[in-house]
Amino acid sequence: MPIIPLIPQRRDDSLTLHCAGDVLTTNDTAFDFTQLPEGATLPRDAVDCDWLASDVTRIDGVLHLTLILPHGPIPPAPPPEALAVLFPAPLHITDTGLVALPSWAPAIPAEETEA
Repeated sequence: MPIIPLIPQRRDDSLTLHCAGDVLTTNDTAFDFTQLPEGATLPRDAVDCDWLASDVTRIDGVLHLTLILPHGPIPPAPPPEALAVLFPAPLHITDTGLVALPSWAPAIPAEETEA
């Protein structure tokens, strides 16, 4: 199972991540890294994934790669709940399934939701 540091980036699109062993799926596109041998590095350019921000390596049987974490607008003085997006902890994925990614959305004032 992989270890994935995240790099926050201001973007208007979104990312979903699913993990099943060494198969990572980003927004419905699967990337199968099961054939990557121990100690090997797969260059970032060899993987057609817009979310991948690093090479992919296998160290002690564990995949290591970095993904972009998209986020919407965050004010210059971000609220505490936005810090998990701006300074995300690396993901240490141990289970199969949908991976919870840090997220934050600004509260919409009530008058905007009533319109």
